[in-house]
Amino acid sequence: MIEKPAARPLPEAAGPSARGAADALPDVVMSWGRGWAVSRGVPSPVEVPGGFRADVGRPGHRVRYVLHTWDSGRLSALARRVTAPGTWIKAAGRAAELRGALPAGWTMDSSGHLMTARLTVGVADPPPPYRIRVALDCAVVVATVVDGDGGTAACGRMAPAGGCAIVDQVQTHPAHRRRGLGASVMRALSDHAARSGLGTGILVATDDGRRLYQTLGWTLRSEIAVAYVPQD
Repeated sequence: MIEKPAARPLPEAAGPSARGAADALPDVVMSWGRGWAVSRGVPSPVEVPGGFRADVGRPGHRVRYVLHTWDSGRLSALARRVTAPGTWIKAAGRAAELRGALPAGWTMDSSGHLMTARLTVGVADPPPPYRIRVALDCAVVVATVVDGDGGTAACGRMAPAGGCAIVDQVQTHPAHRRRGLGASVMRALSDHAARSGLGTGILVATDDGRRLYQTLGWTLRSEIAVAYVPQD
């Protein structure tokens, strides 16, 4: 069964306020950045030409630049200017195009997949003995599937960005995979968002996540190519 608080409007991060929220790719990327920062508890992104900069502040991942609009010349100039170890660039587009624009010193990482969906009311209970809990952590909604002993089997987070809900860190423990728990987490987050007036879901998926989300009705918007400057 699902244990959750009564749905109520979430505090909104800065961004589009219309319920029909982000449709154009630049709007989707910028909304994702704002919600991701709320979910991770890092400073709000700073807009830069073609995207935003986020100060992540983690070892090996100090700062990231995320670009929705770029060309090889502009990106190459950025990559030559921001060379401190622990700097990341994520760009909407193919990995080969990003690689071709980067100077020496940058390392490619696995690409992500920017996806969106129209969020709807409705939940999917996990199979017994699992149950799902939905709780608020300040502005972030956290959905957790627990097993019969109360241990965490799967979880996910959702943060607001204007009229959008940004889904983040959806994970299933290896011992509990292939039981539909990730789908239960996604449905619980979607249900809470829709009841709170957030109409559009946005996330960046791994390869495995992309396959799950497509079965749940999410649409691929762009590959997100990734590169970084290694930090010892």
